[in-house]
This record gives sequence, structure tokens and C-alpha cells, in this order.
Amino acid sequence: MSLSPTSRPQCTARAAPASALAALALAAVLAGCAVQTAKPVGIADLTDRPAERSLLGAMRAYDDADYPAVERQADDALRLGLQSPRDVAIAHKLRAFVYCTSNRLPACETEFRAARKADPNFALTKAEAGHPVWGPVYQKSRQ
Repeated sequence: MSLSPTSRPQCTARAAPASALAALALAAVLAGCAVQTAKPVGIADLTDRPAERSLLGAMRAYDDADYPAVERQADDALRLGLQSPRDVAIAHKLRAFVYCTSNRLPACETEFRAARKADPNFALTKAEAGHPVWGPVYQKSRQ
């Protein structure tokens, strides 16, 4: 087909209704709103937070077998308001370990329940769950 310089091809496609274009535009705007990038949180950022700093202290104290310090630091971390549900669960787990090792079994069980309440995905590792002191209390807390 040849076209003369003054002729134009005919467009036979129909334009989409205005409501369909509006819906498409709205979907594009909403999709843009949903994409947000979270700022990475580093160790230095965490240690600037008093609650998180206390939890790190409790974890170090646990590694050093300083159980009075574990209890004190975990208490502080919870009192100061840990931001992550997982961190809250870890603070409760550390307190549970201390309570179990000092034969405060009802308090130990309460802490395991509090850990699960803070983070529904909370679970002890296989090695932790097999511990002869707190393993049975942990299993009881799951009932």
C-alpha cells in the first residue's frame, strides 16, 4: 500500500474507556507507594539503643555463665522496651534459662510462655530443647 504525502493511515483501534485508564493509573500509583526500601540497621545503630545494648549484655553474661548479670540485663532490656519481637523472646528465653538453673521452675515456664507470646515463631534449638534442666520445662510450656 502506498501513501501519498498528504494521506495518513487510519487508526481502527478504539480508545479505552476513561474509567479503565483511571483504574490503571491508580494501580500504578498504589504500586509505587507499596515499594519502600527499609534502611539497614547496623550493630552501631543497635548499640545506641539502651534496650538492645542491655540484651547484648545479657547474651555476653550468659556466655560467661554470669547468671545474676544475665537476669539483671535481660530485665533491663525488657523494661527499656526492645523493638523486635524476636529480641523480646530472646530476653525471656535467657531469663527462663536462669530461672531453671536456679530451680525456679514455675518462673522458668512462665518465661518460655512469654517468649512464645512475644514471637509466635519462638522455639528452642534442638540442643537447647534437649537440655536436662530446662528441656522438660520448655516442653511443658508448649502444652
